[in-house]
Amino acid sequence: MNKLRLACFIVPIFMLCGCHKNVKNIQNSSSIDSVFERANTQYKYLADLRPNNRFPRSFEDSKLIASKSNDWCSGFYPGCLLYTFEYTKDSVLLIEAEKSLKVLEQEKTNKATHDLGFMMFCSFGNAYKITGNEAYKNVVKESAYSLASRFDSVVGCIRSWDFSTWNSKWQYPVIIDNMMNLEMLMWAGKEFADSTLTKIAISHADNTMQNHFRDDYSSYHVLSYDTITGAVEKKTTFQGYADESAWARGQGWGLYGFTMMYRFTKDQKYLNHAKGIANYILNNPNMPKDMIPYWDFNAPDIPTAKRDASAAAVMASAFLELKNYVNKEDALRYTEAAKKMLSSLSSPQYLAEKETNSGFLLKHSVGHFPKSSEIDAPLIYADYYFLEALLKLKKDEAK
Repeated sequence: MNKLRLACFIVPIFMLCGCHKNVKNIQNSSSIDSVFERANTQYKYLADLRPNNRFPRSFEDSKLIASKSNDWCSGFYPGCLLYTFEYTKDSVLLIEAEKSLKVLEQEKTNKATHDLGFMMFCSFGNAYKITGNEAYKNVVKESAYSLASRFDSVVGCIRSWDFSTWNSKWQYPVIIDNMMNLEMLMWAGKEFADSTLTKIAISHADNTMQNHFRDDYSSYHVLSYDTITGAVEKKTTFQGYADESAWARGQGWGLYGFTMMYRFTKDQKYLNHAKGIANYILNNPNMPKDMIPYWDFNAPDIPTAKRDASAAAVMASAFLELKNYVNKEDALRYTEAAKKMLSSLSSPQYLAEKETNSGFLLKHSVGHFPKSSEIDAPLIYADYYFLEALLKLKKDEAK
C-alpha cells in the first residue's frame, strides 16, 4: 500500500488561559489538516500490519495487539478509518473499513456483551452516516435490540459483565462506561420510532446519575445492584486506583454520556449533570497544565503518574459538544479546554511519527493500570475520540 509523505508537522502547546485572543490559535485548520494527513499515513501502515480478520487494539512489548470481532474495542478500527476517510476522502481507507465491517457484522446478534454501542455504533453507525448505505442502518437496528436484551426492569439498568465472567464478584455490575453504549439505543429509538429502546436508555441514564456519582460529580467505576430489590449493594472500581478514587477515563465517559443524553432528550437534568462533571474535571487540582489527565485523578504517585491520552480525547470530544448547549462563558471555557487537550495531543509528545507506533496515531494512554495491561501504550479508542474531536472542531470552524 502506498504511503503518504508528510511535511514537517509541528503543533505548539499552549497554556489554557482566559486570554480570548489566543483561543483561535490553539488549533487551526492547517494543524487539523496535518493530523489527518498523519492519520491517513498511519492507518494505511496499520492496515498492512494487522492480521486478517483481526481488529487492532494496542501495541505492547513491540507487538501489535489485535483482537477478534467480539472484543469491546473491535468497532474503533473501522471507526477511525471512516473518520479519516470522511476528512481526507481517500477511498483506500473506505475500502479497508468495509473489509473490517464484513467481519464485524456477525456481532449484531451478540447478547453477551454490554459494549455493542462501542462495537457497532462507532463502526456501522458512522458507516451509515457517511455512506448512506441502508444495510448499515439495519445492522445498527439489530445491534440495538441485542443490547436492549441485557436490560433488567427491577434494576433499571443494562447489565455489564455476566456471572460466568466474574465468578459472582458482583450480583449485577453496571459500569460508568455503559453511558457510552446508550447512544446507539437513543439513535435507534428515534430512527425506528421505538420508544422501548429510548425508555431503556433513559432508565439506565437516570439510575446512573442517581447512584454512580458523588456529591462533587466524580464517578465510581463499578456499581453492583441487588437483583431482587434493585438497590445498590456495592460501589467499587475495577480499572481505577481505588473504590473512592476518580478514574480519569471514567469521568470522560460520564461527561460524554450525559452530554449525549441531553442532545437526544433536551432534558435539563442531563445538561446540569454534564456541567457538574465538567466542573469537576476542569477545577480538579490534579489536572496537569497540558490538560492530559493522569490515569486516575487520585493516583498516589502524582505528578509522576502515567498520563492517559485516551481520557483527554474522550473529554475533548465531549467538551466540543457540551459547549453548544450552554451560555457563552461556559462555552468559551469548554472550547478552551478542548483545544488545549487537542493541541497537547497533536504535539510530538503524544502524536506518533509516521510509520511508528505500529500505525496507531496517539501514544501514552493507559488501558488497565491495576492489571498492568496497556500501560503507556497506544489505544485504538484514544485515536477514535481524538479524530472525532478534531472533526467537530473543523466543522465548527467552517460555520
